[in-house]
Amino acid sequence: MRQLAVLGSPITQALSPVLHRAAYRALGLDWTYRAIDCAPDQLAPFLADMDDRWAGLSLTMPLKRAAVPLLDEVSPLVQATGTANTVTRRGGRLLGENTDVDGMVQALREAGVHHVESVCVLGAGATAATALAAVHRLGCTTATAVARDPGRTGELGRAAERLGIALCIGSWDAAPRHLEAGLVVSALPPGAADRLAPLWPAAADTLLDVVYRPWPTPIARAAREAGTTVVGGLPMLVHQAARQVELQTGHTPAPLAAMRRAAELALTSSQHR
Repeated sequence: MRQLAVLGSPITQALSPVLHRAAYRALGLDWTYRAIDCAPDQLAPFLADMDDRWAGLSLTMPLKRAAVPLLDEVSPLVQATGTANTVTRRGGRLLGENTDVDGMVQALREAGVHHVESVCVLGAGATAATALAAVHRLGCTTATAVARDPGRTGELGRAAERLGIALCIGSWDAAPRHLEAGLVVSALPPGAADRLAPLWPAAADTLLDVVYRPWPTPIARAAREAGTTVVGGLPMLVHQAARQVELQTGHTPAPLAAMRRAAELALTSSQHR
């Protein structure tokens, strides 16, 4: 029996086990998938202890950047963004990929967004770097990142340079004047963008908020009420997980519909507890 897991800290609310287990059931695979709390300083020994039972891992915060130098091989996308959310174990080697980019692109395309000219990214962490890679794939070459701590934007700036995106860093206090971009991506954790909700402009075209629980977030609700197209974090999560399943099992395409149904049911059940 092959085993997989999602690693991060905190990890108790992770929806990845629901998604991956649904995929394995649909594919007829007797594989296991669980959530394991893992801090950055615990990651290296965990990876070193992985044996042939392991097919791979999903990585969430705060491990997406910490994992990159610990892997045997990483994709060009991981090299560009500096982040990996997927580990596939093949021939005893640990291979890193960033499927969050594919998840974000597919979620936007589902919502009718096929080309992006201007983008404002709220945040400067690993998910913000993923957002830059996603909008670059959709034709965007310039971006603004609004950072709560402008002094911690070095990694994001280097990712933008590798991707070929001209990046402007804006302060958090100046966030309201950047919200009229063609696309706004909130790459922030739950609650962090809430204070921007009353400031949402009617001129904004599309908001992608990576949060999926609780949903809708205050900023998503305000954007929807203003007539903005709103894309939640769940479609992104499902699409990135589907790509992980394809990489780690070799089955293509992944059972996207079964994964989406399982995720929606899990979220509905949790809301009624």
